Amino acid sequence: MTAPGSKPEVHPEVQGALFDDASLRPLPAHIGYRGPVACAAAGITYRQLDYWARTGLVVPTVRPASGSGSQRLYGFRDILVLRIVKRLIDTGVSLPNIRAAVDHLAERSGEDVAGLTIMSDGASIYECRSADEVVDLVRGGQGVFGIAVGSVWREVEGTLANLPGEEPTTDHEPVAPSDELSMRRARLHAV
Repeated sequence: MTAPGSKPEVHPEVQGALFDDASLRPLPAHIGYRGPVACAAAGITYRQLDYWARTGLVVPTVRPASGSGSQRLYGFRDILVLRIVKRLIDTGVSLPNIRAAVDHLAERSGEDVAGLTIMSDGASIYECRSADEVVDLVRGGQGVFGIAVGSVWREVEGTLANLPGEEPTTDHEPVAPSDELSMRRARLHAV
């Protein structure tokens, strides 16, 4: 991501956040959400989710796919990034810039991410951490839209509060079947 203007680098611990996100609390990191739940929370299709996982754009961190029939589990932060990617795509940001934004977000801790505002002019992505940086970017004619990560965080948090999550099983524990067909198959293989 590109820093707006030619200002000297400011360290996050000295700089104030653009939005007050002291109330943001991620859900436990060990809780995962299956693909359909992640899609509902991020506002994307399952086809998009699958494609982004296979191409490495957004890979599930709780449990990646490990072969045919395995279930990916996406964590809170994964779903946050999925929703941000969706918004960037909807506004016409190019895939290379989206990948750069995702890589940039991956380098940040949770608290650090919540204070970011991602701005774009459609061609480039900019990180803003203060109102002054947003104003400088807009005054320079570069900023067209912005995504306040803290606001997206709250949206995802609210959506996931009403959706089922699960703790991942270990490699030695079988995954419990979740539908009738899977339960029938499991019974047939148990005999």
